[in-house]
This record gives sequence, C-alpha cells and structure tokens, in this order.
Amino acid sequence: MIFIALLYFCLACSLIWLACFPGGRAIVLGWVFGLRGRVARVVRRRPTAPREPMQPRRTLAARGSGARQLLRRHAVILAIAVPAVAIPSLLALVMRTPDMLPGYEPSEALPDAQIAALLRGEQLVPPSDPPPLAFTTQEVEQVRPMLVNASRNWGLMHPDFNQRLLLAFKIMKEKYGYEMALLEGYRSPARQDMLAQMGGAVTNARAFQSWHQYGLAADCAFWRDGKLVISEKDPWAMRGYQLYGEVAEQLGLTWGGRWKMMDLGHTELRLRGVMRR
Repeated sequence: MIFIALLYFCLACSLIWLACFPGGRAIVLGWVFGLRGRVARVVRRRPTAPREPMQPRRTLAARGSGARQLLRRHAVILAIAVPAVAIPSLLALVMRTPDMLPGYEPSEALPDAQIAALLRGEQLVPPSDPPPLAFTTQEVEQVRPMLVNASRNWGLMHPDFNQRLLLAFKIMKEKYGYEMALLEGYRSPARQDMLAQMGGAVTNARAFQSWHQYGLAADCAFWRDGKLVISEKDPWAMRGYQLYGEVAEQLGLTWGGRWKMMDLGHTELRLRGVMRR
C-alpha cells in the first residue's frame, strides 16, 4: 500500500509539473523530438546537426517574478492538485500498521509488576511434578520416547534460567489459563548421545552440543485434566505453544518453535561463554 501511494505521488507530481510549467512541457517535448531525431539520423546515417547556443539564464529576480505570475495563473489547478497529491499519501502513512509487514505479529508487553519481580530476583517456587505414571502413557511415548527416565530436577538447572521459566509458567497459568509441566530439564551427556542415535526426528545435537547439558534448556508441555498434553495436533495445545513462545521470548529465552525443525515445548537461555561450538 505504501509503494502504491509513493507511485501515485510521483505520477501526480509529474502531471502537475507538466500542467503548470510550460518549461517542463518544453523539456519533455524537446527530449521526445530529440530522441526521434537521433533515431532518424542513425537510420539515415546523417551527420548530427550542431547544437544551438544556450540562452543566458534569467536572473534571480526575474525567476521570482515569473514564479509569482505562474502561481496566480494556475491558482485553481494548484488548489485542486495539492490536496489530490497530499491526502492519499498522508492517509497511507496514517493508516499503516505493523501487520502490513509479512510475518510480523505484534505481541503484548508484559505487566510491569511481573517484569519488576523478575529483576528484583523474587524467588519463585517450582510446581509439583506430575506423577511418574503420567510419563508412561502410550500418547506420551509416541511423542516423547524415553521420557520416563528424564530429569525433572529443578536444582540441576541454572538459577537464572529457572526463574525465567517459572515466571513463564506463572504468566501462562494466570493470564491464559494453561498449567505447564516440566518434561525434562538437565540432560546428561550420555543421555544426549543416546537420543541423538535415535535419529534427527528426536534430536540432531550430540553431547555438549545442547543447552540441556548446561542446565540452560527445558522441554515443557501442558497439564490438563490429570494428563500431559504434548502433541500440537490438539488445537488447544497448539494455541498454548504459541502463547508460551511469545511469553518465553519476552523473558529473554530462545523458543524452539522458531527453528526449521520446530520444538514447540523447548526453551533455552543462551549465555555467552558457556557453550563452545
């Protein structure tokens, strides 16, 4: 829309220039006839005619007088043309929104009290883990194999990452009504290699190539009606993952939903100087 308004602006200005300025029309006509003459000379192979000497330029006073006369002579045209050029362009600028940019979705700012609580270092308490049997169901095994042996010990994760993740849990529950559950936090190098051997559908990272080994990553899902809901095929869960990604990114975390091989429940805190790749 902005490009169309700019194109309209340039075209309208050109037409006004030609309508109001005889010199402008003379330049355009001279260029057209000059181009026509050059083409004809090339075809006929005639030598080019000598150019006429340039006329001396008018003085500044003469130009000012001519401009005033031009404005008086074309006052009606200018009164119509100026609004015709300005109004559409101004409307395009005023009515534009960030949604006009492809792939951009504005996100709401977090409440100041919650951000301030994080900056003050308020220690949030981890929620209770779901019962072990919740990680052994057929649905969970299909989506997250070998999850029953994963570590859900919050004490093995980085304190800064813990507080950001717990704040994300709190916002998801209080603002959106989603109760979150930790599936896996710290992951040992041996377990990382074992999962990597299962293929790219599980993970492409080997030992010490994942932030899990540094306690700076976690895989999470939703807890509803006494069951874990992991699969994004559930529309309710898919909406939850989108909200979770927005909240996590606002808290400075990296969300796996942005990756080529999406990991919607994964978040990590990338600290400088920790991982060497």
